[in-house]
Amino acid sequence: MPKIDLMFFDAGGGHRSAATALKAVIDSQNRGWEVRMVNVQELLDSLDIFRKITGLRLEDVYNTLLAKGWTLGSEYMLPAMHGVIRVYHSAQVRILKKHWEETKPDMVVSLVPNFNRSMFEALKTASPKTPYVTILTDMADYPPHFWMERQRQYFICGTDRAEKQALDLGNARERVFRASGMILRPKFYEETTVDREAECRKAGLDPSKPIGLVLFGGQGSNVMVEIAERLTSRQLILISGKNDKLANKLRALKREAPSWVIGFTSEVPYYMRLADYFIGKPGPGSISEALKMKLPVIVERNAWTLPQERYNAVWIEENKTGIVLKNFHRVAEAVDRLLEPAALAQYKASAAAHENRAVFEIPDLLERILARQED
Repeated sequence: MPKIDLMFFDAGGGHRSAATALKAVIDSQNRGWEVRMVNVQELLDSLDIFRKITGLRLEDVYNTLLAKGWTLGSEYMLPAMHGVIRVYHSAQVRILKKHWEETKPDMVVSLVPNFNRSMFEALKTASPKTPYVTILTDMADYPPHFWMERQRQYFICGTDRAEKQALDLGNARERVFRASGMILRPKFYEETTVDREAECRKAGLDPSKPIGLVLFGGQGSNVMVEIAERLTSRQLILISGKNDKLANKLRALKREAPSWVIGFTSEVPYYMRLADYFIGKPGPGSISEALKMKLPVIVERNAWTLPQERYNAVWIEENKTGIVLKNFHRVAEAVDRLLEPAALAQYKASAAAHENRAVFEIPDLLERILARQED
């Protein structure tokens, strides 16, 4: 029984979500693989300098920055973080090598950025013939040393740009695979018969009028308060994630139109089925989820946008699947533009044109890689 390690961490939530979704699909296909979820943060916890200084894990620091919206200048923080990672590179390799010598995987699949050099070198020292695969959970790389390194491994990319980046780095064509998008949870593909009208009325929403869904990842964002205030005459479903303080602020707002505030939930597909459009950050997961549910998107791109997510806004404009704002100060005008009948029909058609089945395609790609004899 081949043992497959899925490497993830909890910085942002999307990496664990992608690994969990992929494991669920592989397990459901009865391939005879032992799929193991491996948390990189836990393996390398003893080296976490951020925890030593602040008492918080690096991933917790990252999630706090997201929740507070303290992301200005994040493109300058990234090289500093990479510098710390380089300082501890040898120690990381030593810990990971020991782990893989003991656990003996038949394939290692990374769904995390920043640590692919350390993990690759450790695996090749512990088990030279074991294939190493990186699945990008972003729409593109943010070089250097983010997702892609110059090393003899495999890549699975969800966009044309990411695929081109991998090839331009000098990787052989047979080591670069193209999936049809980002990994989504199987729940987004389930056929359901939601009575939208009844469900909306149950929540106090009028199904005959447009409903926007506002979502900023599992940690939420304080910018949701501004959006709710600027869209006071629009019906909104606001998903605040694990941020209880934010949920209370949103519930306390005095608005003209009804709103429905939801905390952390695993039922995002259900709420998206009730909505007509999506507002959020240009995260690859959120954008892909919205488009899978045929929702046009409104996002912002500015100095506060995480550098690895800035291309996502370009992708939205190129594919005509929504509106990109410099900031959310003019979100009301954007919603008005989006909801013009002709524009909305075009945006919805563009969203529907992107058929993403990556989570079902990737197991076949991994099987092809497993079948190869590493040299």
